[in-house]
Amino acid sequence: QVQLAESGGGLVQAGGSLRLSCVASGSIFSRASMGWFRQAPGKQRELVETITSDSTTNYADSVKGRFTISRNNAKNSVNLQMNSLKPEDTAVYHCRYYYTSNYDFWGQGTQVTVSS
Repeated sequence: QVQLAESGGGLVQAGGSLRLSCVASGSIFSRASMGWFRQAPGKQRELVETITSDSTTNYADSVKGRFTISRNNAKNSVNLQMNSLKPEDTAVYHCRYYYTSNYDFWGQGTQVTVSS
């Protein structure tokens, strides 16, 4: 099992920045991918950005050039630096730890609210 501890959400004005952090603990596999997804009210959960153990990233077009994911393998952590935030970025952001389809864990989520 893996536990994910998320932090860093909050309220920010449009154009501002926030940094999300997620630390994984438990039975960790070094080759697992980690990343962030988000879910806005009334919408499905969607990809924000993910990063593999060798730092290959995958991100949504909507965050290109504004969000940056980074990973510290020694600390089993992943960060998401979010700049130039927009009201449409408002959502609950969930950390994900993925190794296989049977070893796939989600964090509880942290609220990000961007006011216009």
